[in-house]
Amino acid sequence: MDLSSEQMAELRELAVSRDAPAVVALRARIVLWSAEGRRRKDIAELASVAPLTVDRCKSRYAERGVAGLEDKRRGDPRTQVPPRVRARVIALTRMSPSADSGLSHWSTRTLADHLKRHEGISVSWHYVAVSGVRRT
Repeated sequence: MDLSSEQMAELRELAVSRDAPAVVALRARIVLWSAEGRRRKDIAELASVAPLTVDRCKSRYAERGVAGLEDKRRGDPRTQVPPRVRARVIALTRMSPSADSGLSHWSTRTLADHLKRHEGISVSWHYVAVSGVRRT
């Protein structure tokens, strides 16, 4: 792997940085060792990683530079349930189901189903459970 002197300096700085996550510093060292001409097997042993990890670090650096050494985003964070939905779930837990439903009380699953079918609110039964449904 051929690197410019600027790239080498940037990787060296990253490898010893106290501000960089440890995994990013390790990946920087892997790329540096590769640029020094060390063998894949030796790099893997030095870094205590699998040889495939060495290959992955090198290819991600080649594709995206230093940004390739950072962890990939794993998708969008969970969206929070709006306060009005939470309030509606709690309100329904304190009321008995309508007489025409044939239910004597709400279960977490029947309440979640009711919300989806009749009010267009999609929440899991688990969300209903942690929101305070008390079974009788």
